Amino acid sequence: MTTSADQTKSMTLNFPNQSRSFDAARNRVRFWGYDRAIEISFFVEAEALQKFSPETCGTEARFLEAFDGARERIHRVADKVYSNDRTSTYAYSLAAEDF
Repeated sequence: MTTSADQTKSMTLNFPNQSRSFDAARNRVRFWGYDRAIEISFFVEAEALQKFSPETCGTEARFLEAFDGARERIHRVADKVYSNDRTSTYAYSLAAEDF
């Protein structure tokens, strides 16, 4: 028998919103996932994006291209990080070591 705690633990994030934006001040890309009706913000650090695309050279367009090229992998890591740390925070930063 599956309990509601088991169901909550096995829930994954959804990423229906394909939007993402570059935060130049902090050198990272922001995107959103959803746990039911709760919006969760994620940030992918520039160093992580350069891991996927070493030619990424610090421009907004290049960082967004690197994000788009690795979107599925980024979503899997975001889901894993979120599932492992369900605290009351609604924002997570994904660094190079998360990948």
